[in-house]
Amino acid sequence: MKAHKGMRPHDIAVLLKIIALGKQDWMNKDLAAGLHISPSEITESLSRSQFAGLVNASRKKVFVLALEDFLVYGLRYVFPVQPGALVKGMPTAHAAPVLQSHFSSDEMYVWPDAHSNERGMMIEPLYPGAVEAAKEDSIFYDLLALCDVFRVGKVREIRQAKVLFQQITNYKNHVPSH
Repeated sequence: MKAHKGMRPHDIAVLLKIIALGKQDWMNKDLAAGLHISPSEITESLSRSQFAGLVNASRKKVFVLALEDFLVYGLRYVFPVQPGALVKGMPTAHAAPVLQSHFSSDEMYVWPDAHSNERGMMIEPLYPGAVEAAKEDSIFYDLLALCDVFRVGKVREIRQAKVLFQQITNYKNHVPSH
């Protein structure tokens, strides 16, 4: 095992993808394809997450409460982001569909995406493949957008994002497997 060098932004995406898959069986290559990152990065990511106490020894089960604590209280400090220029992109944070009905705001945050019709202040996604992966998996998109709330949101937005995160993770952990 490689020496632990701390969490990386795509490690969060790997954990969120596992949550989004719920009770589905998966292999590292499935995560790699769904996240648009290499299989070796999945292996290294799961090693870091195991070392950090965010997955179990088999690296198949995310410790959701530990991850939630990290996301809510640490993400903005470990992977900070500042909204940037006005660009076309995919809505995120409070502008994403998962939170849109809870808040009305003139500020829209987006991940840069030339194929989108939305315009807003750019937020750098947690990792380069985020936009493509979010387009392919709506639950993953919701979870990733909630993470952006934890990175840039105000207190009320963060509180609502935490509730939604708990609802999604509780639902996904109790879905019967097919």
